[in-house]
Amino acid sequence: MNRLWAFGFGLWEGLWEGLWEGRGGSDAELGSSFLKPKAQGLKPVAAAATLALALLTPATAAAQYGDAPPRPTAATAKTGILKEISIEQRIGQQLPLDLTFKDENGSDVRLGQYFGKKPVVLAFAYYECPMLCTQVLNGMTGALKTIAFDAGKDFDVVVVSIDPRDGYRMAAAKKATYVEHYGRPATAAGWHFLTGTDASIKPLADAIGFHYAYDTNLRQYAHGAAIYVATPKGVVSRYLLGIDFAPRDLRLALVEASNNVLGSVVDQVLLLCYHYDPESGKYGAMVLNLVRAGFIVTVGAFLTFLFVSLRRERHAQAATRG
Repeated sequence: MNRLWAFGFGLWEGLWEGLWEGRGGSDAELGSSFLKPKAQGLKPVAAAATLALALLTPATAAAQYGDAPPRPTAATAKTGILKEISIEQRIGQQLPLDLTFKDENGSDVRLGQYFGKKPVVLAFAYYECPMLCTQVLNGMTGALKTIAFDAGKDFDVVVVSIDPRDGYRMAAAKKATYVEHYGRPATAAGWHFLTGTDASIKPLADAIGFHYAYDTNLRQYAHGAAIYVATPKGVVSRYLLGIDFAPRDLRLALVEASNNVLGSVVDQVLLLCYHYDPESGKYGAMVLNLVRAGFIVTVGAFLTFLFVSLRRERHAQAATRG
């Protein structure tokens, strides 16, 4: 037990002395209230503990002194129409829900009628897009079909055409294709393919940060690739970038957008272990935070063990003397 006592206080002394000496303090200034078993053999342990303690400092310290991001060069700088293409993440932005469109049946609809009770998965496309739009919608539908949530029940899907020349019959054909791909025919009421004029399309795209342009040479729209998740109140919650969307990321985005109404206990645990990275548009494990938490729990448990063991030893000594 005496060895255990020496180990515990040697660990604590190594941490304390390292911090104190770094501030220029002397042994005399430490006061006489601390016990001083030297435990020279434990210096490597104290050093290791001090190193582990460094994990508790914010990760921004390393980033603060890191290299500056590379400046764009002639080879990487955007030129021509590419200057107009970007996806600017505006998490927390309220969508203009009063905008009007036409649905796949040719009826006039208001964007706000798809909000109110459920989160919404939103995508921009145009229905004669020869390549990228199809990849985005395929990736979105493929991810949605692998999660247990149902369109129309747990969330709605809203696809808005950025081409004012697209008509509602084209929207209806696209909807039929993706509802079939989704594989749940009873959920068709949860899928909405909209068309409209620039007076409605542009304000919605600008609000969500989706910047696109028409290439007159190719007679196609140039645009980025992403889908978006909004809360039932129409507030932009998450951006999932690219054309291949991890089902886990989409599920967690829906759980968060629903104010944690959707999902299970497992989803809540995952949200504690994963966080959204705006740069990648994905959910990543907070590895450093998990290491820090594990270190804190370990040290706390060890100190608790020392405290309990010490009390037991004192009670045993008192009983022996009595």
